[in-house]
Amino acid sequence: MTAHNKSVTVIGLGPMGQATVKVLLDAGYDVTAWNRTRPKLDAIAELGAKPADTVAEAVAANDVVLLSLIHYDAMYGVLEQGPADLTGKTIVNLSSDSPVKTRKGAAWVTARGGAFVTGAYMTQSDDLKHASSRLYVSAPETDYEAHRELLETLVPGVEYLGEDYGLAQLYYQAGLAQFHAFLTSLEQAVAIIDAGGGDVEKFIEFASNGTESNRDFTLFFGAAAKQGGWGDIANLRMMHAGAQHVIDAAEEVGVDASLTRTVQDHYQRALDASEKAGHAVPVYQILRRAA
Repeated sequence: MTAHNKSVTVIGLGPMGQATVKVLLDAGYDVTAWNRTRPKLDAIAELGAKPADTVAEAVAANDVVLLSLIHYDAMYGVLEQGPADLTGKTIVNLSSDSPVKTRKGAAWVTARGGAFVTGAYMTQSDDLKHASSRLYVSAPETDYEAHRELLETLVPGVEYLGEDYGLAQLYYQAGLAQFHAFLTSLEQAVAIIDAGGGDVEKFIEFASNGTESNRDFTLFFGAAAKQGGWGDIANLRMMHAGAQHVIDAAEEVGVDASLTRTVQDHYQRALDASEKAGHAVPVYQILRRAA
């Protein structure tokens, strides 16, 4: 997209869709928008976007259409309204879903004469311009390069991952797997401190100072995974016992310890597999279902 054609359509005005429109407007783009419900569309129109009454009208307005929907299945129903003519259009789907469903969606668009680009936001909530916000992208390289300026407008960092349409979602969902566990474990930790009579602010201070340590663990365990995983039998037993201590501490103050029980179960399964195999079987191999 050249500086002379800074015009784009955004379909779907949930929190991420609204954030996308605002960033594009701030960057000087002409934005046509459509949403299933009118109030969000009217609100974004007040900021300068052009409201479209139908999906067909929204798609026809521009060569590039950004989708921000709840999942990929929603794409079919939305774009079939009218129906929208996808011939010569580039659909940049910023919705979240699995890699397999993404590849299916890409095939559906390209079969209808459109080009397809997978985008996956890895952001601080809907703050697209946060310094750590990233956009994972996968598509044929020519399509990526053709719309690189637009994509780089959305976030500080764009990571092009290759031509396999599913790759952006693969990396995104793996990141969410890590984030979901982190968020729930943080809430569990705060609950233990709060219920046990500790100082939550002091604990948060301690926890927030562990960034470098987390980075070191990430590098260490990532390298270990490439070698089959971390841990001899003594390590596995230590981690299993440590998980039990967390469970005890949580349940003593009435905090749900089901997350840690799940973690402990992985170590127990690793220990059981190790006994059967006659050598250490790391948790990574349990997760990979390789044991």
